[in-house]
Amino acid sequence: MPLFDTLPGTVSIYEVSPRDGLQNEAVTVPTTRKIRLIEALCASGLSRIEITSFVSPKWVPQLADGDAIAAHTPSAEGVVFSALCPNARGLKRALDSGIKEIAVFISASETHNRKNVNSTIEDTLEGFRSVIAPAVEAGLRVRGYVSCVWGCPYEGEIDTEDALRIARELLNQGCYEISLGDTIGAGTPLQTRRILEAFFAEFSPGQLAMHMHDTRGTALANILVGLEMGIRTFDASVGGLGGCPYAPGAAGNVATEDLVFMLHGMGVETGIDLAKLHVAGQVAAAVVGHPLAGKVHQAGVRSLPG
Repeated sequence: MPLFDTLPGTVSIYEVSPRDGLQNEAVTVPTTRKIRLIEALCASGLSRIEITSFVSPKWVPQLADGDAIAAHTPSAEGVVFSALCPNARGLKRALDSGIKEIAVFISASETHNRKNVNSTIEDTLEGFRSVIAPAVEAGLRVRGYVSCVWGCPYEGEIDTEDALRIARELLNQGCYEISLGDTIGAGTPLQTRRILEAFFAEFSPGQLAMHMHDTRGTALANILVGLEMGIRTFDASVGGLGGCPYAPGAAGNVATEDLVFMLHGMGVETGIDLAKLHVAGQVAAAVVGHPLAGKVHQAGVRSLPG
């Protein structure tokens, strides 16, 4: 089959900069600036935005204002706001906030999971029973993240069967979508094809998303493989903001502008205005007070694709 013979008409972009991006900043961004960023993201046409995390401030002090963020996030027609919610205490905060979607997070690496959430994989999965099913019963949608699928900073290569087992359990508990993460940005296109083939043997492409970091410059190449194979949801962070505090050396997520530029240039629609998205990236850089790594963020959008 010729390359790019099976491109879709549209894909969904799941924006993670207000949560996954800002949680890795050395200093805490004021709440008002976070709201300013979320407003700019909404204005660009993004319709799925993860805005914060309902976790203990002890673990993620940068997101200690999660309740205030949820309370003051602007109402935007057609936009679904979500928040990371790892335990029953977080779920209560989410329900009190009125948010309509939450996400849970686990690693396919035992060592990374212990460092990231201070728990074993088995205990983490068991703990989700007090989060996922109650959330679904309360009318919330629940998304699951599985990180380190392409490799771990501590253990190296991860057996895909370990990630499959976790994804299987998250779906059985009630998650509607599983986002597969290349947390250290080590993935290559052939590896991506092999991983996705293993997942597609059991799950439909519509149950999966890709969350690629660009540490080694291969995020877009891996996304192209996923796009060709049937993945239709991709996580991204404006300007490439972010990283992982428990994955030394890991760069931020693939930049939303870079992903949208590529997709639009290939005739794949996202519902996003690239020029306004570029403005949102400028807001993000101003909010955190330092330059961002995204290529389109740096080059601008004067020459649009197509």
